[in-house]
Amino acid sequence: MSDMSDMSDLDFEGWTCPAPLRDTPTVVMGHGGGGQLSADLIANLFLPAFGAAAQADLGDSAVLEVPAGRLAFSTDSYVVKPMFFPGGCIGDLAVNGTVNDLAMAGARPLFLSTAFVVAEGTTMAELGRIAEAMGAAAVRAGVRLVTGDTKVVDHGNGDGVYVTTAGIGVVPDGLRIHPDQARPGDAVLLSGPIGRHGVAVLSRREGLEFGSEVASDTAPLHGLVAALVAGGIDVRVLRDPTRGGVAATTNEIARAAGVGIELVERDLPIPAGVRDACGLLGLDPLQVANEGILLAIVPADQAQEAVTILRAQEYGEGACRVGRVVADHPGVVVCRTGLGGTRVLGLPIGEQLPRIC
Repeated sequence: MSDMSDMSDLDFEGWTCPAPLRDTPTVVMGHGGGGQLSADLIANLFLPAFGAAAQADLGDSAVLEVPAGRLAFSTDSYVVKPMFFPGGCIGDLAVNGTVNDLAMAGARPLFLSTAFVVAEGTTMAELGRIAEAMGAAAVRAGVRLVTGDTKVVDHGNGDGVYVTTAGIGVVPDGLRIHPDQARPGDAVLLSGPIGRHGVAVLSRREGLEFGSEVASDTAPLHGLVAALVAGGIDVRVLRDPTRGGVAATTNEIARAAGVGIELVERDLPIPAGVRDACGLLGLDPLQVANEGILLAIVPADQAQEAVTILRAQEYGEGACRVGRVVADHPGVVVCRTGLGGTRVLGLPIGEQLPRIC
């Protein structure tokens, strides 16, 4: 062992304590180290913020009682910038996004995991707001936050907070909802106005104003799905048109089922604020992200009943029929314009608006 008796020649300039003070207004590297600071963060920030949605110990794994049925499993990561935007933040977005991914398979969401990558220097106030939004969203959706993880990256190697959520839900026996189930003659429905999430994030990121504020539509959608199933609707396909918007979603369905899809432009529910923003910026509202609407394909003779059911539910008041599935031009989506012509609605080449969700 080296002789440590004479410390006079050592240069301590620039050294930092490996265990920072526990009373700190910002996230430090020690909060991701698995020691006392990590325990403090869980006990004093995450668990109180999650509230009634949190599993008591929120450990590295959870043992869960699952009702009978088939399991649905989903995972997603959220890197939205800015973290806070009109109508929501990265916290409720992460919960609602995974809840909705489960719901689009016909599942009733039950449990979520939460994993955070936090940049050193992020304020505790910001992290607390995000965690509180997650807890409130989980309570609203009726799911439990049962396990999680936190990592801290040093300054310069991260940007704010990134969140990964994974979810488990139960699908009733006999229910199969999948893009390949679309059939010629079926009706295409939307549960509400499109384009609000993408425009809300863009407006806050770039400091833009479009006359009236456009708020994100982030919301849990499993109640809409449950109502359709309980109402006896033969739901063929469900999708939440997030990144790539309605354009990406309908193209995915058309290719999976080997059918064509025809949308009617005048029937598309595009809010005035979204239309104005997209017109100003040269964006197509059909390619802008959504986080609180679903696209459903159902038999044509059940379309009006399905719209009525959706409109009676929270988050479905703006439901409408917007198109149909056709045998022509398989794998291709077209829009019928107000002038009587048609235009091909292709897949977006890339991301119109990066870091939207």
